[in-house]
Amino acid sequence: MTQKKELIKDLTTGSVPKTLIRFSFPLLLSGLLQMVYNMVDMIVVGQFVGTQGLSAVSIGGEVLQLITFVAMGFSNAGQIQISRYVGENRRDKVGRMVGTLFTLMMSLAVVIMIIFLLTYKGIISWLNTPAEIYEYTRQYSITCVWGIVFIYGYNLVSAVLRGMGDSRHPFQFIAIASVINIVLDLLFVGPMHMGPMGAALATVIGQAVSFIFAISLLYRNREQIHFDFRPEHFRIYGDVIKPLLTLGIPMVIQSAAVTFSMLFVNSYINTYGTTAVAVTGVARKLEGMIGVVSQAISSAGGAMVAQALGAGKIKRVPQIVYNALWIVAIPTAVFAVVTALKPEWLFGLFSSDPEVLAMAVSYIPVAMIQYLGACLRPANFALINGSGNSRLNLTVALLDGIICRIGLALLLGVVFNMGIFGFWYGNAFAGTVPFFIGSVYLYSGAWKSRASVRAAD
Repeated sequence: MTQKKELIKDLTTGSVPKTLIRFSFPLLLSGLLQMVYNMVDMIVVGQFVGTQGLSAVSIGGEVLQLITFVAMGFSNAGQIQISRYVGENRRDKVGRMVGTLFTLMMSLAVVIMIIFLLTYKGIISWLNTPAEIYEYTRQYSITCVWGIVFIYGYNLVSAVLRGMGDSRHPFQFIAIASVINIVLDLLFVGPMHMGPMGAALATVIGQAVSFIFAISLLYRNREQIHFDFRPEHFRIYGDVIKPLLTLGIPMVIQSAAVTFSMLFVNSYINTYGTTAVAVTGVARKLEGMIGVVSQAISSAGGAMVAQALGAGKIKRVPQIVYNALWIVAIPTAVFAVVTALKPEWLFGLFSSDPEVLAMAVSYIPVAMIQYLGACLRPANFALINGSGNSRLNLTVALLDGIICRIGLALLLGVVFNMGIFGFWYGNAFAGTVPFFIGSVYLYSGAWKSRASVRAAD
């Protein structure tokens, strides 16, 4: 009974803000730790190798995003479906979803790894990687791709746990990975002089150890998730694969659209030289700090919406959305003030290059728009994803990722000849699109039709 209470939690009772904060807090800490160890790669490489190494890690990080968007899409979809099954008290389907997720995502990880190893030269060239950092970028990217199985594995295990209301254990796993990554970063890049490849290797080893701990937890609690880990049960189950694909494919397209559009924009930015690449890379990491808060609230809110709809508790859904909005607004405002007042200090954590610091100051207005989008998005994504609206997910993907991000970047950067600032602003403004779509969806009440037919709240 103790283990059951530890892993499976009811998110449909109690105060909405307290439940949202309690469930999202470990997710927030997990995201922050993940962001920290990603930032450590750039900080350590920037200090030991210099601007060229920092730029290579920045582009290599973009390449890594290119091969992980599938994991993000299907793991988020799996989490929502598991939350729905928990809310409907259909634990047998939880087990079949676990087997399906493992089989699907591990197969995809292997296929994507092989494809990347055959095409990485073209990808790095497509990103307009400066010649002087090409080899560093190649080393970092190739090393990271060997760890894709661990990345996909960690994401699917975390999705299973979060879907059941357990956000504490994913935090513990990422904490293990973070500590290992930081220690090995300092060792590999510092005394061992392995450069960007050493930073990538530290990340892969940390992820591998974290995944092993995660699998061990699921195996020890296999009765609760109704999955016994027998080889014959690692397969695709027909009754759960359809809803997983129906929701997951639009989520994958959404992630892919945003990822590819950002890579497209960055391919133009990269033509402005290593200083521009370094500033943009550092800015992405700083914006990622708010993105971590945004993602934690979005993920927690999505699970709560899914359970509430599964249990037929309609009135609880708008409360979740409104509380998600103000909860993420507070840290966003604090970080925006720090960025506006101390830009040289923030960027100086990564590089002491005077040219990088000078260009960083000009990025501040762009950062404010990025923070605004990160503040407004999570509440609406929680509703869209939690309600399982695959069509709306696809609409957001096309508008945010393709039409607005690429369209605005080309309009401002090329047509209006604003240069790198046009590409920066175009990318930033596109981040506000999901808020407007999600707000219309909320007030239309169309999401109510997705609730299970249950007794009144």
